[in-house]
Amino acid sequence: MRRSGTLFVALALVLLTAASATARPAWKRRIDKLVRGHSIGVSVAEDGRSLYRYADKTKRIPASNQKMLLSMAALDRLGPDFEVITIVSAQGIRGRVVNGDLWILGRGDPTLTGGGAHGRALPFRPARIAQLAAQIKGAGIRRVRGSVMGSTGYFARDWYAPGWKSSFAAYYVALPTALTFEGNVYQGRHVTNPEWRAARALTRRLQAKGVRVAGRPGTGAPPAKTTTVAQVRSAPLQTLLAYTNRQSSNFFAEVTGKRLGASARKPPGTIAKGAAVIAQWTRRHGVEAIARDSSGLSSENRVSPRGLVHLLEEAETKPWIGAFRRGLPVPGQGTLEDRLQGVKMRAKTGTLDGVSALSGWVWMERTDSWGEFSILSSGMSKSQAVEIEDAIVRTLARSARHGTRTTGTLTTWMGLPSWADDSNTRISASVSSGIWTRTFLL
Repeated sequence: MRRSGTLFVALALVLLTAASATARPAWKRRIDKLVRGHSIGVSVAEDGRSLYRYADKTKRIPASNQKMLLSMAALDRLGPDFEVITIVSAQGIRGRVVNGDLWILGRGDPTLTGGGAHGRALPFRPARIAQLAAQIKGAGIRRVRGSVMGSTGYFARDWYAPGWKSSFAAYYVALPTALTFEGNVYQGRHVTNPEWRAARALTRRLQAKGVRVAGRPGTGAPPAKTTTVAQVRSAPLQTLLAYTNRQSSNFFAEVTGKRLGASARKPPGTIAKGAAVIAQWTRRHGVEAIARDSSGLSSENRVSPRGLVHLLEEAETKPWIGAFRRGLPVPGQGTLEDRLQGVKMRAKTGTLDGVSALSGWVWMERTDSWGEFSILSSGMSKSQAVEIEDAIVRTLARSARHGTRTTGTLTTWMGLPSWADDSNTRISASVSSGIWTRTFLL
């Protein structure tokens, strides 16, 4: 009797497995074929329900998808309308004379420009040295007995994170300072003295306006108490982050990350503080991530595709979701300029040596709704990874849906069957009279 019962159970399991395989929809089988044999994780969800999973629990290198984590953490703490203020202040103002130095206090605006190529290339209005000079003259100042000084104190001058290659500072990210100037680039090279360059630019602007400055421009730590003479505001944070994500700007990301770290953990802002705030934010929202930087240059960053999709779902509950999603590139824009034309989506790309990523939202025609997705891979050429990513996204856009329900019953006296751990099915089970019922959601 025991043996015949076991044979019955085994036969029923085989029949159920066969029914499950034959019922698997074509769009899932297409993705199965695309990912098979590759080091890749894929997670897709819609309306809180998982639609597709492949190795999605494994933590992988997100590359520039890290900028999405930065964006969510920054928007949640600072808000989409937050503006970075660059201040000019002084001590010893007597009438029209500053009896000392004039200080430029940067707080992490990556756009400050003297009218050079950096500012002209931005698709929004940057903060300008000329605005500060005009306000200073408008305040009645006609003479500075000291110098114009660029503050160096609000951020530390760290320019490295664990997992960065030694060449990154020279080629992939300029020095992230609190007081920036022209993207901290001069004649195509990253510079180490942007604060001095900003001070020199303001000195020249003031002199051109008839304000005499006695000393040469310099840098240093400002005095504790000063009086504000002028200030200029950055574009709103949502605008800065949109540029960060669409152009995948490592400089904007690390400057914003340091500002996030300074805001959450007190100055000076550092790359490590910004990364710690990102990791803390993901943990608070149910995802264990490893964060070493804000830009995604570090090969030590880790997050799983399932975790990233969960964070996108969490973002949908936040008041800043519109600002965040609108800031991601669409096909034909930014890093998606030559990809996925005709697909309705918002997504962030990511690239490191041997690493590729694409995560965000895609409009699924068959459900008439946005679906969250994350594709993280390694070990392929970029062209091969892009081909797979694009094919997956096009499949999701055209065909993804919640499938029909196929049920099967199985009599067993041996506890919950092994198929209950199948990550691509959802189980409803009853135990009445020893009967388990499996419900497939395909």
